[in-house]
Amino acid sequence: MKAVFIAEKPSVAAEFAKALKLKTTRRDGYMESENAIVTWCVGHLVTMSYPECYDEKYKKWNLRDLPFIPQGQWKYEVIPGVKKQFNIVKEILNRDDVDTIYVCTDSGREGEYIYRLVAQEAGVKGKKEKRVWIDSQTEEEILRGIKEAKDLKEYDNLSDAAYLRAKEDYLMGINFSRLLTLKYGNSITNYLKGEWKSINVGRVMTCVLGMVCNREREIRGFEKTPFYRVMAKTDIHGRKIDTEWKSQKTSKFFESPLLYKENGFKEKTTAQALIRALEENGNPLEMTIKSITMKDEKKQAPLLYNLAELQNDCSKMFKISPDETLNVVQQLYESKLVTYPRTDARVLSTAVAKEISKNISGLQYYQPCSVFAQNILKQQSYKNLTKTKYVDDKKITDHYAIIPTGQGLNGLAKQKPINQKVYMLIVRRFLSIFYPPAIYKKATLVGVMPATFSDGTTTTEHFSSNFKILAQKGYLEIAGVPSKKKATDNKTDNKSDKKTNEEKAKEELENENIINEEAELDEEFFKLLYNMPKGGKITVNEMSIKEGETTPPKRYTSGSIILAMENAGQLIEDEDLRAQIKGSGIGTSATRAEIIKKLVNIKYISLNKKTQVITPTQLGEMIFGVVHGSIKSLLNPELTASWELGLTQVAEGKITSEEYMKKLDDFIRGRFNNVI
Repeated sequence: MKAVFIAEKPSVAAEFAKALKLKTTRRDGYMESENAIVTWCVGHLVTMSYPECYDEKYKKWNLRDLPFIPQGQWKYEVIPGVKKQFNIVKEILNRDDVDTIYVCTDSGREGEYIYRLVAQEAGVKGKKEKRVWIDSQTEEEILRGIKEAKDLKEYDNLSDAAYLRAKEDYLMGINFSRLLTLKYGNSITNYLKGEWKSINVGRVMTCVLGMVCNREREIRGFEKTPFYRVMAKTDIHGRKIDTEWKSQKTSKFFESPLLYKENGFKEKTTAQALIRALEENGNPLEMTIKSITMKDEKKQAPLLYNLAELQNDCSKMFKISPDETLNVVQQLYESKLVTYPRTDARVLSTAVAKEISKNISGLQYYQPCSVFAQNILKQQSYKNLTKTKYVDDKKITDHYAIIPTGQGLNGLAKQKPINQKVYMLIVRRFLSIFYPPAIYKKATLVGVMPATFSDGTTTTEHFSSNFKILAQKGYLEIAGVPSKKKATDNKTDNKSDKKTNEEKAKEELENENIINEEAELDEEFFKLLYNMPKGGKITVNEMSIKEGETTPPKRYTSGSIILAMENAGQLIEDEDLRAQIKGSGIGTSATRAEIIKKLVNIKYISLNKKTQVITPTQLGEMIFGVVHGSIKSLLNPELTASWELGLTQVAEGKITSEEYMKKLDDFIRGRFNNVI
């Protein structure tokens, strides 16, 4: 008797045949040896049937025929373009000399669905079905997956979730697209003076469109607020240092309505009045040291890459779309260079962590990072990995983080330049976790100056400045030192309009505190600062006003919207904070890039290829308006995420398919009735 190994695509099937060292004969659509047959799908071979397959009346769109929710048996059909391969696979799976089927499709919900549909339509019965679940395509991992393959029935809950995801997208897409098209399609077509178009609605797609349109409306409705900050330029041991005024209890302006936050004024005249009051007390002006505090700050390497984090970084660094990033990392995966890419996890499993030296050993031969890999092996810094934040079995569902396998390096030179860049990104992030934290030295100087106002009031006003230098690079030896802030950040000029949104946002954060960073600072300066006595005097060379204004929220980029989708619509810029947020996102790591690509293709959003910035089109905004006025809940990221969470609960066996389907049925009928 023979065993069948069925993969998702021909290239993966070839890797299985190679790992099994089968002496196969190549045939049309499969390979066969004395004891085994290796065959493949070409992605999906089977799909859900259109409504008209249930009843001809559904071919024409009518409100009276909606909502359409199949009762009883759902219908499926073979996709015409791949019918030949389906028939080949069907015949193989049902051969009398086959007793065992190893399911080797992608180890995830969608891969499970691909095989289950094939087996369903092929009428497979009486065969032993085993599920191969792997994290990379290395020979060792493939053989391990086959050896440890479990009975397919153990994945029935995952299969249920896969079927439900497809039914949910199908029902929401068909019913809400037809409903809104019939109600509002002609009005949109007439307004745009173009061809008649149907309104495309999707469970995840419409929610993402809403995020983009809502952000655009926030930007349009934003009113800039000017603010004015008082600066004292000082001289400390020959170094020009900026200090910034801040309201304290001894200040004339403590908790005053004239303040913008606690370190600026709403009106320039108020800032000018403060400067005049300060200049009343001496020439030259002096500041008295009230306190100097110092501390070391450790910064550990960030968590490993999942697909969303990698897509975000590639969007920022290489200006490529999430879809392009997924294609790149998929190619690296199929070339055995990295582990499975469609993962939400940013940590490793305990089992993988115990064997991680193998991955590091292979990277000794990756020239750009060979020195780092050798140092890690020499220091054996990988030995305590299981005790760190980078290993957590509870945070892994299907697959662990994306890491290099340490294999396949012979073929790296043949990869496209962008593939090589992304690979280096993954390698550097991986090796970083074995290096010590970066250590920054931070100091805060607080000084006071007397002020005499025109009404005779005398107060004590506070100025402060923060200092920061990188004392020990630690993991930044591998990851690279973050770029320094430009000197213009601390100068009063009219160049604020040239700053990036990131710089402007950073300026508003942390109460607009000035950080004198790197430019004129070193260890020697920190020693001088440390030895400065409390009550000592600092010369003030100039008082000035630094003008600023609030900035609108940033438009999404193709990378930042992926992160926002992962976090249920919340764009959490801070990497450490993102790691702490645990919840269900919008879509999955496998589908998010495709959703954005579809929104671009149907012209609901525009993607600037040079900047990767996303904006809604006029058509997209009109669709948003229609949905907002009719089925507003489709725009709610939290609700969309709750559907995804429900699917996860089905996969985990916490709720049944029947419970989920009832909730879906009620939702569709309820929203439909609201619109009608």
